[in-house]
Amino acid sequence: MAAAKAGILPWLIPSSSATSSPLFSAAVKLPGVWRVKGRKAEKDVSVSVAFNPSGNFDISAFDSHDDTDKVEPPMPPTSGRYEVVIDNDSIQRLDLSPFQTATGITSPSSADPREYLDRSIGFTINYRREDAGDPRELSEYPDIRLWFVRLDAMYPWLPLLLDWRAGELARYAAMLVPHQMSLRMGVVFNPEALELFVMSKVFVVYPWLKRHAVPKPRLKTSDMARMLGFGIGDQLFDLIDQYDLQTTTDSL
Repeated sequence: MAAAKAGILPWLIPSSSATSSPLFSAAVKLPGVWRVKGRKAEKDVSVSVAFNPSGNFDISAFDSHDDTDKVEPPMPPTSGRYEVVIDNDSIQRLDLSPFQTATGITSPSSADPREYLDRSIGFTINYRREDAGDPRELSEYPDIRLWFVRLDAMYPWLPLLLDWRAGELARYAAMLVPHQMSLRMGVVFNPEALELFVMSKVFVVYPWLKRHAVPKPRLKTSDMARMLGFGIGDQLFDLIDQYDLQTTTDSL
């Protein structure tokens, strides 16, 4: 298959960290750990961000080839971060109260990004598997993913506030974007789905930061996209600004 296109739009540019590998790795690997269970042993999978432009997702989680470097070990959670703990009960009831209680964010309008950008937010998922030998990782369970889908629908700017350095952004994206797991490469995302996810978050996060008068909203939004392997061109921000200005003028 031909080499991957630059992106679904000219303003969404894959990171310049691409190599000759069939995977297009993110500019910044997001370390984190998932426990992946096999028939004979359990292994920790570090969570990085990568996608496969060839469209070949026949990737073994326990591939032992060493032609691609393994992702870096996970960094510890940020000290003092808001810790959201969910379990089977809250997941099955689609109950967002653990998030609201832990963060104090009771409604989308009640969150001030400046309060959460430095401290950040993370998740602890206490999920009891019906079958202890189930080899799936957490983001492959439909009920867990559905809980995060509801959370994301309620708080669409949440990726900006997550504990990026501890891998929370990668894990969060994996709940919402089709992917596969690899011990060597981490989370391997479907490329087009990841592009759409990044673009949707840019359209939400940038205006949200501007409304709250957060300094350097373009930089913060670009940093979020870069953590998932994409650069955002200034033309896109200019278009968003122009549209906001027209909307404001038309409403006068």
